Amino acid sequence: MSVRLISDENISWRLKKLLPDWDILPANEIDIENRVSDIFIWRFAKANQYHILTFDEDFSELQNLYSFPPKIIWLRTGNCSTAEIANCLKKELFTIGAFLQNDELGLLEIHF
Repeated sequence: MSVRLISDENISWRLKKLLPDWDILPANEIDIENRVSDIFIWRFAKANQYHILTFDEDFSELQNLYSFPPKIIWLRTGNCSTAEIANCLKKELFTIGAFLQNDELGLLEIHF
């Protein structure tokens, strides 16, 4: 299963190194000279068939306005390391895969 995610700017770019089989694009690599806005990330994800991995409630609000795609995986956690995020995503791979294949769901909250 191919998982294509844009990770928002609050998630370390190192995540893609910890999940080499996943297609993870850190938001700061979309435009390396500028901080990209949430709406820019949203539009880029939609245009390029990515989904969004975020800690940020703002993407949920964008989805309420514009529907989906892109789908959102919302990490609902306190402070944790990038390794802990990677381990959680690996554990939730089946759930994430089912979510991404379900045409009726647009938001997956992951608590850990």
